[in-house]
Amino acid sequence: MQLEGINYDTGFGGAVGDRSRRDFDPEVVRRELRIIAADLHCDAVRITGDDPDRLVVAAHAALDAGLRVWFSPFPMDLTPPQLLPYFADCARRAEEIRARDPETVLVLGCEMSLFCTGFVPGAFLLERFRNAADPAAWAGFAREWDFGEVLRDVAGVARRHFGGKITYASGDWEEIDWSEFDFAAVNLYRSADNAGDFARHVRNHLGHGKPLVITEFGCCTHRGGADAGGTGWTIVDFEADPRVLNGDYVRDEAGQAAYFTELMDVFEAEGAHGAFWFTFAGYECPADPRPRRDLDLASYGVVKVLNGREGTAYPGLAWEPKEVFRTLAARFGRP
Repeated sequence: MQLEGINYDTGFGGAVGDRSRRDFDPEVVRRELRIIAADLHCDAVRITGDDPDRLVVAAHAALDAGLRVWFSPFPMDLTPPQLLPYFADCARRAEEIRARDPETVLVLGCEMSLFCTGFVPGAFLLERFRNAADPAAWAGFAREWDFGEVLRDVAGVARRHFGGKITYASGDWEEIDWSEFDFAAVNLYRSADNAGDFARHVRNHLGHGKPLVITEFGCCTHRGGADAGGTGWTIVDFEADPRVLNGDYVRDEAGQAAYFTELMDVFEAEGAHGAFWFTFAGYECPADPRPRRDLDLASYGVVKVLNGREGTAYPGLAWEPKEVFRTLAARFGRP
């Protein structure tokens, strides 16, 4: 496999209208990216977020740490007309990063048919998430925009400002014409629904004549997280204040680590060009000794966020490594 990496969140408009990362200390970012390179042994990082300024800060820190950068702006709730100027700006900023490393890749959004407006009924993500599979919600919905055409326009505007390779982090349900891109890329989570033929599922994404990169894969830290795959985070009661889990769940760090190993085995066997674990940290999902408030169980992170408390493994940082941290480091650190 040519790329062994991890996702690194700089913050975006969260799934329920808040931020996935509120605090953004450039010195903490630099330390974390050095840890990703030196201790996790990643050779690449997919830097995500909706704030172009934060993306640039993290990208320079990643290059300083010796990592290859996949510069991945992550718009949320934007309309198609808003996407073009947004990506033009991001492409210019990514070109600044490419001036330092010609291998920098620009990733033009993530699962935008769901995360952005105009393609699925609903003004906000959770509403679209619910409506996507509800035939009644589609009644009377006039789809004004063709997703394929919008994505081609986005690729075109990016090419005008960025001279390197581009791709798009697609959802598994999206049918993408990869002819405009340099990599085929998909966020691919194994769950109970596709576990029986997951290898074939991967293979289906290899027929485009482009190198296949898994831009996201992972599971949460609770028992049953592996079966839930990409929806493991829905165990949070987002209506509660403060937020709590919506039931009784058991921590399962071993299951999360096993998921990483099992999926990496499949990706390597099927000839994927690269894979990025999702994610380094769930910054807004802190651990808590009270079971119903232990939001880390709904986190895909390889580290357990400590809600402002300083960890012992890395003094000065408010998190501790989980079992999957050590599993990932051992695999990526192999000769």
